[in-house]
Amino acid sequence: MKLTVAPLTPDRWSDLEAVFNGKGCSVARGCWCMAYRLSGSREPLPRGVTRSQANRAGLKALVDAGNPPGLIGYRGKVPVGWVSIGPREEYAKLKRSPVMKPVDEQSVWSVICFVVPAEYRGQGVAQALLKGAVAYAKKQGARLVEGYPVDKPARSKDDYMWFGAKSMYDKAGFKEVARRKPQRPIVRYE
Repeated sequence: MKLTVAPLTPDRWSDLEAVFNGKGCSVARGCWCMAYRLSGSREPLPRGVTRSQANRAGLKALVDAGNPPGLIGYRGKVPVGWVSIGPREEYAKLKRSPVMKPVDEQSVWSVICFVVPAEYRGQGVAQALLKGAVAYAKKQGARLVEGYPVDKPARSKDDYMWFGAKSMYDKAGFKEVARRKPQRPIVRYE
């Protein structure tokens, strides 16, 4: 699929909401791509505020601060997907993860998750987003881009594929650098 990929900036926030509000994206609407940016116990939520609302506000604050936390893919002017990418240090949970903890001390950018509404799945949206993410990271000065895909012999339920499939990363030229759990490799693009 031919996509235009652009950083999430304040003027594109409504496009991100359109992607996250798409059919099949209920997990994204709960997380708002904040699960890996936060780590450890969290402060209690204010009365009447859900975890989803707090996560949405957290992501919006990152965007409003001028630090694009990922990219949106467009088919023409229609937003059709999202990829969360940034320097590894921006994802606090990766430090503690037994599966995704650092392989070494090299500076890397991490691709954490993809969100593609059901109507656009199976059309190469995530593959195009991954290609765009690598190009964006390179433009920002990254030398290494790292991913944490799922590697299973059979197709998994879409709900488990937020990290992307290893085969997709293989097609994009990523190489496996570690595997701490049988179905969860760490892959890199140099």
